[in-house]
Amino acid sequence: MYYVYILLSKKDGNFYVGFTNDLKRRIDEHKKGKVASTKNRLPIKLLCYEAYLFKSEAMRREKYLKSSDGKKDLKKRLIESLKI
Repeated sequence: MYYVYILLSKKDGNFYVGFTNDLKRRIDEHKKGKVASTKNRLPIKLLCYEAYLFKSEAMRREKYLKSSDGKKDLKKRLIESLKI
């Protein structure tokens, strides 16, 4: 399985979108500051993830969620999570 995941930085309130084939390991790497793109944005919180059978589908979804339209969709979908 391939996973697209959305993290929220508690430091700056911004999203991080990524994909992996090992979700637990990757989230652990983020939380330990081992990922360059999030190490200065700790602490982070996993908001949600989606699972896909094919890497190409996960990559396509990640690319969309990183686009301006995808970011707008995320904010609409995760409105309750952003209040926490």
